[in-house]
Amino acid sequence: MAAYSDLVVEHFQNPRNAGEMDSPDGEATKSNPVCGDRMRVMIRVKDGAIEEVRWQTRGCPPAIATSSVASEMVVGWPLAKVEALTREEVADAVGGLPKDKVHCSVLAADALRAAIEDYRSRSQA
Repeated sequence: MAAYSDLVVEHFQNPRNAGEMDSPDGEATKSNPVCGDRMRVMIRVKDGAIEEVRWQTRGCPPAIATSSVASEMVVGWPLAKVEALTREEVADAVGGLPKDKVHCSVLAADALRAAIEDYRSRSQA
């Protein structure tokens, strides 16, 4: 794993916030059909902001690392800020990614946006 930053290695070896969440306010699963990475994100929302994030990812080390980092970075953020999260911000948060692994940061940002979309659709029901 020499091509990866120390942060990618750290979050891959010691992922944060991995696992299930009972009764999430929103959840989504996103996958990349090319590489096979699959990410499930569950969120809890309080006062219009992310209170908690849990995730389950099957994929390469950067996919697991970006799930872990993204789950830490967005706690406390207003939903609109999370919806504006870019792949570059996620990639920067793990100390950068090789070009062939940037899709992992896209998957993390997309999954969070989709979980918020699910939350919003449940809230209007």
